[in-house]
Amino acid sequence: MANEKESDKSGVQTLSKTEKKLEKKPQVAGEGGSKKVDHNWWLLFGVVLAATIGTRFYNVTVPDHVCWDETHFGKMGSWYINRTFFFDVHPPLGKMLIGLSGYLTGYDGKYPFDKPGDKYNGTHYEGMRIFCTALGAAIVPMSFHTVWDMTGSLTASGFAAAYLLFDIGILILNRYILLDPPLIFFMTASVMGMARVTKLTRDGVSFGGKWWGWLSFTGAMLACTISVKFVGLFVVLLVGLHTASDLWDVLGDLSRPIAYTVKQLLARAATLIVLPIILYATFFFIHLHVLNRSGSGDGFYSSGFQSNLIGNSLFNVSMPRQVAYGAVITLKNHKTGGGYLHSHNHLYPKGFGAQQQQVTTYSHKDDNNKWLIKPHNKQTVENVTLVKHGALIRLEHVPTTRNLHSHREQAPVTKKHMQITCYGESGLGDTNDVWQVEIIGGKDGDVIETVTSRLILYHYNERCVLTTTNKALPKWGFEQQEVTCNPNIRDKAAVWNVEDNQFDQLPSVNFQVYAPGFISRFFESHAVMLQGNSGLKPKEGEVTSQPWQWPINYKGQFFSGSEHRVYLLGNPVIWWSNLVFLALFVLVFSVEVVRNQRNSGAETTGLAGTGNDDFKWRSLRACAWLFGGWMLHYLPFYAMGRVLYFHHYFPALVFNSMLTGIMLDFLTHRLPKWARQAVLGIALAILMYSFALFSPLAYGMHGPFSHEPNSTLAGLKWMDSWEF
Repeated sequence: MANEKESDKSGVQTLSKTEKKLEKKPQVAGEGGSKKVDHNWWLLFGVVLAATIGTRFYNVTVPDHVCWDETHFGKMGSWYINRTFFFDVHPPLGKMLIGLSGYLTGYDGKYPFDKPGDKYNGTHYEGMRIFCTALGAAIVPMSFHTVWDMTGSLTASGFAAAYLLFDIGILILNRYILLDPPLIFFMTASVMGMARVTKLTRDGVSFGGKWWGWLSFTGAMLACTISVKFVGLFVVLLVGLHTASDLWDVLGDLSRPIAYTVKQLLARAATLIVLPIILYATFFFIHLHVLNRSGSGDGFYSSGFQSNLIGNSLFNVSMPRQVAYGAVITLKNHKTGGGYLHSHNHLYPKGFGAQQQQVTTYSHKDDNNKWLIKPHNKQTVENVTLVKHGALIRLEHVPTTRNLHSHREQAPVTKKHMQITCYGESGLGDTNDVWQVEIIGGKDGDVIETVTSRLILYHYNERCVLTTTNKALPKWGFEQQEVTCNPNIRDKAAVWNVEDNQFDQLPSVNFQVYAPGFISRFFESHAVMLQGNSGLKPKEGEVTSQPWQWPINYKGQFFSGSEHRVYLLGNPVIWWSNLVFLALFVLVFSVEVVRNQRNSGAETTGLAGTGNDDFKWRSLRACAWLFGGWMLHYLPFYAMGRVLYFHHYFPALVFNSMLTGIMLDFLTHRLPKWARQAVLGIALAILMYSFALFSPLAYGMHGPFSHEPNSTLAGLKWMDSWEF
């Protein structure tokens, strides 16, 4: 008893010991014998499974038109089927799985997915939608399994599942061709594997086949989560912290030698670090191998990257290695995701510098990207003359025959920079059209080479450098990227390379020899994705939201706005009670930790003293980890500068719902049996009734909107901000 009292000075240490005892007995106080628990477990799990299938797959193919972001991810699935390269800010696994599910169920990849509301008209979209729904449906039974492993309580497991089962929001989000179903599926599977590995470790069955299987499963699911969206990093962090806690408990088990702890550490490093890295890289290898044909996303990547894409102007192409006066070239900004130097026959509007022809960068290949390179002092050259490091040149925009130009006018957006325009007529302008081109690391006599030479263009009169600011112009500039002349000549974005080089009088070489390998393309893909993600801004009229609005269910968004309306909104009973139980956990946990600390020296108290104490600390520890999961999947959004949407909260909601199930069990545990059953029965009835009440939001609304006269939905409009 003395040793036990000493260990009670730390609630976490004592909890580890009591949990080991509990893991060997699946029942908790009041749950009955192990055979009865086993029977009840399968009975309750079967009910959860049947209810999940019934609610998720009911009318899953309705409506038969494109809903919300199906226009994006259905289109990307089509591109995988057609092997057409594209750019997206997310890793590839979710979209690859959508494309694979469509391919296996008869979809030919030809439907355009132009805009929400477009009828499918016989297109085999059903397979992709059912696949995503199946992944989303699995979240409910996996959450049941996770809470059971963490607490050993059927009541907690059942209510955790019920909170997800009867939520309208997660039902809607998981019934369409979106990335959210695979993301939340793999995240929940990772947490389920985490909980099962901890249970098996504390049961003393480490290094058995089942233990290795679940550990490898957890690592694989972590890899899949982050391979769908980068927010998968949050669950990687959660599992990492939980694993560190497990290893700390193993180290504190004095019955085991230090070598045992080292083996545990190595096993987890292999399965939770090495295995996910291998799988993650494998998914990208498949992605880059499948998407081998030129598409709309080529321009976001470097010239070398594009040379791998069949149909691209750089694929297996022959063009002059060196650049000569009289060549028609394209200039690509060398930074990650940089566009092409571009102009078009539109002027800067009044109030934005000189009203001369606009110059921008544009991420797509276009004839307006073509420039004729000329000497600074004449229009043509008679003999073949190569352009060398330090040369003075003019760049004539081929479609409009105006020269690239700068002057002492403010740039349209970045006022500290100078404006870039196209100026003149038929290639004739003034001295503000003269640029000095230099090769980074070059020396006198070095010739500018296609693709590989990194160039800086200095304005000869103003000594500023041609650059792009990564800022989008207003609508008058077609929201293309601003190009300026920066007086700070060390600007890292002021680096360009020649991509296309059309000149018949020089011998051509095949550029396939300069194509980068997988490793280079892997890292470039990530740089482009991360830059694209951070630069996401809301489009005009787009429904966005702020993180503070999400937990209170402040405002939803339409998935389908036609006669068959679907409106993404959480079940308010579930969402608001989730917040209540979240607050109750923080309060109860704080009180219990303080109480334990103050009683740690008492003769008759201690965390492991009774079965009720064991149940208490086991429940609170499970809630603590789920609370950590909720915070990791919610709080970081406050620091993000990118555009945010309501659906970003749903991974955090899964953790909150599991926590609520445990807290509901915990808070009613000491009640008399009849009172506990009454409270739990009423709670379940309220959840079921609220689901039935708000189910039209998921399965389709018809008739007048809730704010219109004679609407049958008026009684559901509990907040003025709801728009259904």
